This record gives sequence, C-alpha cells and structure tokens, in this order.
Amino acid sequence: MQKNNLILGCIFAMLAELCFVGMGSLVKLLSDNLPSQNVVFFRNLFGLIVLLPLIFRLGINTLKTDNIRWHFLRSLAGVSAMYCFFYALSELPLADAMLLKISAPLFIPIIAFVWLSEYISLRVIMAIMVGFLGVILVLKPTGTIHIASLVGLLGGALAAIAKVTIRRMSDTEPTSRIVFYFGFISLVVSSIPLFWFWQSPTNQEWIILLCLGAFGTVGQLLLTKSYILAPASKIAPFTYSSILFAAIIGWVFWGELITLITVSGALLIIVAGVIILREKQMKHPPEETLTESVP
Repeated sequence: MQKNNLILGCIFAMLAELCFVGMGSLVKLLSDNLPSQNVVFFRNLFGLIVLLPLIFRLGINTLKTDNIRWHFLRSLAGVSAMYCFFYALSELPLADAMLLKISAPLFIPIIAFVWLSEYISLRVIMAIMVGFLGVILVLKPTGTIHIASLVGLLGGALAAIAKVTIRRMSDTEPTSRIVFYFGFISLVVSSIPLFWFWQSPTNQEWIILLCLGAFGTVGQLLLTKSYILAPASKIAPFTYSSILFAAIIGWVFWGELITLITVSGALLIIVAGVIILREKQMKHPPEETLTESVP
C-alpha cells in the first residue's frame, strides 16, 4: 500500500465525517420548525437525486439483484436508524447525538454472533464492555436520562443491523447497488408519515434540505473512497473525527459545552470501536467494509 494512498484515504475519511456532521447540523437547524418526518423524507429524496447521475453512468443493469429481501431489511433498519438519529439531533447537543450514532460498532459483533454465528474473541468482548461503559457515561447516569439519548442508542443498534445485513450480501452486491436501493426504499418508506406530518418548507428550508441530502450522499461516497484507498483498520480512527467536528460546531453555533464525563465516555467508545474494527478487518476483506457508512 502506498503511503500517499493511506494519507489520502485518511483525508477522505475526515472529509466524509465533516459532511456527516454538516448534515447533522442542518438537521438540528431545521428541527426547530420542520417535523423530523419531513426532514428524513427530504434527506432521502435529495440524497437519491444526487446519486442518480452515478447510477446512470454505471448503467441501469447494475441495479439487477437477486437479494431484494436483504435490501429491504438493510433499508428498513437504516431508515429507522435515521429517524432515531434525527430525533436525537433535535433534542440533544450535537456532539452527544454523534457519540450515540457511533455506538453502532459495539452492537455489530453481538448481532453478527447471533445472526451469522461469527466468533467473538475475548479481546472484542472486553472492547464491547469498555464501549458500553463509555455509553453509560454519555447517557449521564448521575442525572436524568433524556429519552432522546435512549432513542439515539437504539439508532446505533439499528445501524448495526443495517451494517451486518450489508456484510450478509456483500459477496454479490456492489456498493452502488446497495446505496441506490437504500435510497429508493427509504424514500418510499419515509413518504408514508407525510400523510400525517406534512408541512411545506419555506424557500430557505428548501435550500437547507437540498444541502442536507448532498452532504449525506457525498459523505457516503467519500467514506467508500477512503476504504478503497486504505485498509479499514487504518481508516477507522479517523472516522471518529466527527466527534471533534461536532463539538466545535455545537460550541460555535449553539453554545454547547462538553463535560469531562462526556469526554471520558467518548474516549472509551472510540477506543472500543477502533479495537473492534481492527479485529474485524483481520477476518473480513476490505471490500466488505466499503458500504458501512451512516444510514
């Protein structure tokens, strides 16, 4: 592996995380006036629009699949995680919501063990325990636990199900197909609540929604590119840069302060996540991790 590729891969990973935090910031900005159900729908709509030129360039034939049931499961888990994440963003500090989102790697080995009968090493078990200790600190057990924190944690578990489903079908399904079906099925599913929660966006909100969809899709593509350039075990630590970006943006725009307990919890989650991802990289080829981005 060339050194330049590793450096570029790490840069792409950090740019991807900046896009994801940008998307989260726009969700938080919109949440004051626009129902989260509308935001989820438009994130999927504009995200799919941004993706369509790539699909046309690759050809419609790339969408043919014999694994539609797995695409449905991945998409339903992913869009449910998105609802949880967007709700958490509307109620919690930006950095806290991002921390709960990155709890997904803690659930992946457990789900893979139950579903795919994958072996869990003692090292991974210890990492999971450390990670959930970090989650407890983020949930602030000495005070009142906000319902949004539990919803955000549920979102992490649902995202883990989506990622394990990707692993289940990664032998036959390329990245572009998985991302397209996720966008299309999620768009259909997220259109249903609009019958009850529809609210017309203002002109300014239309622009923000378009940027939100673009941030999400570009972030997915950048993260995929980073995994192409370098092994996931090398990239993993840089994907946690989202916490730093979220802390800075939350402080600048919303005056959100990070407590020492939250920082301690974040470090435990990050250390546990890196250990788990490195262990997984030893057992799975890099291409299985290419589509393991946010919902």
